[in-house]
Amino acid sequence: MADDVDPAARDELQAVLARAMGGDAAAVGELEDRMAGPLTFGTAGLRGPVRAGPNGMNTSVVVRTTSGVAAWLAANGKTSGLVVVGRDARHGSARFASAAAEVLSAAGFDVRTLPGPLPTPVLAFAVGHLGAVAGIQITASHNPPSDNGYKLYDGTGTQIVPPDDRAIESAIAAAGAAVSIPRSPGATELGDDVLSAYLGRVAALSSGSERELVVAATALHGVGARTLTTALTLAGFGEPRLVADQAEPDPDFPTVTFPNPEEPGATDRLLALAENTGADLAIALDPDADRCALGARDAEGTWRMLTGDETGALLGEHILARVSTMPAGNVEPLVATTIVSSSMLAKIAGAHGARYAETLTGFKWLARAGDGLVYAYEEALGLCVNPDFVRDKDGIAAAVVACGLAAELTASGRSVFDALDDLAVRHGVHLTGQVSLRITDLDERARLMAAVRAEPPATLAGAAITAEDLLPEADVVRWSGEGVRVVLRPSGTEPKLKVYLEVTAPVPEPAELAGVRAAAHDRLTVLREAVQSQLAP
Repeated sequence: MADDVDPAARDELQAVLARAMGGDAAAVGELEDRMAGPLTFGTAGLRGPVRAGPNGMNTSVVVRTTSGVAAWLAANGKTSGLVVVGRDARHGSARFASAAAEVLSAAGFDVRTLPGPLPTPVLAFAVGHLGAVAGIQITASHNPPSDNGYKLYDGTGTQIVPPDDRAIESAIAAAGAAVSIPRSPGATELGDDVLSAYLGRVAALSSGSERELVVAATALHGVGARTLTTALTLAGFGEPRLVADQAEPDPDFPTVTFPNPEEPGATDRLLALAENTGADLAIALDPDADRCALGARDAEGTWRMLTGDETGALLGEHILARVSTMPAGNVEPLVATTIVSSSMLAKIAGAHGARYAETLTGFKWLARAGDGLVYAYEEALGLCVNPDFVRDKDGIAAAVVACGLAAELTASGRSVFDALDDLAVRHGVHLTGQVSLRITDLDERARLMAAVRAEPPATLAGAAITAEDLLPEADVVRWSGEGVRVVLRPSGTEPKLKVYLEVTAPVPEPAELAGVRAAAHDRLTVLREAVQSQLAP
């Protein structure tokens, strides 16, 4: 408490301590949790609940973290470069961004702050656009309202990877008390030039001449609504119909249980708006607008959201159809996805004569998949359609590209589901699903992974299984068989063991698609049950 720079945080921790000393068992547990840190600095930076104490997001943690980042930059010869600082609209974001800027200014860096809360892709763009040595975005993306975070980009505009994360963590540990770290209000707030440059590049991504499209959209109480509206307008589309009570930033996220488009119920208001306005396409951004989910009316007339893998395949086909004959520099185009995403992108790439790569999970790896990268996606709604100027997932850019595709389809009397059917006929049905086991005891999770490695199943869903262990590169196990694949890994951000399922099946004739898809759904159910049984205690 004596080392905390924020009087309110000192009072908050003092109150918890007083209750604990008075015998309040809940307060004792809370105190233990708050002091269990420090909050771990990983390859996505920091993320945790906004609260006092080392195991939380607060001004002192941000000050010490930024001091470590400054030391890391200096150790790499970047002692006075330009650093861009941005933020979302969550609780604490404004003061955390200000604290980070002050520490960097005092350390001799040329600090530029983005003007107000803006999407994370704008920060990622700004790093390259301004020639910065690093970028910091204060955001917790789609985490619960109680959380905030600190995301770091290096001078290439990509998220950091090992060993830089460990070097920064060591520098943070050596930083000393927050009250002893110099701070100076020397940052310069940027005007609208960077945002305008970003929007101009994004607007140019939409292909074709068709622009007649009715779009319903939601920002889920995040910072993406205005940027999305401007991007679509500049690209020649009309303004989207926004879910009104989710359009403005609200750190409490009052209309959703969990502000993630993947979560059940999160897009209910969006789909109702799409139905009521006669929309052609529905778009959901997550709160910092780096993820994008699409929805449309299916063949039965029901609005539903596409999975991340469905959207990933659709946009991959759309982009490769435009660029596969145009080598990127001196290499053929490259598309990439992760080891837990659908395998369909590999077949799409092969059909277009493009190169294909699989990486570990996370855009820190996808952005580094190789030269000539034109597209990357991960199943968790992360889409990079513009790697030449944003080396990260970008929900705004993905939405603009998706609108171009949807407008072309609508003009010809077709939908995105018709396009998905085309891909299934061409490359086979690919169905994906997940099983998540919540395991708060890390030792128990490690024991379960050890058991998985020691005794893999001989068969799953009627297929003989081959087991593959990705250690030491990653704590991942993969089970593969004819038409089935299972990938198991501990989550890096949640107390969970995550299991990714895929079932594939060829489609001999277009008329057989419905039957093949129904059989694949049944097999996916059998596979899920078999995996749950395999992992049962």
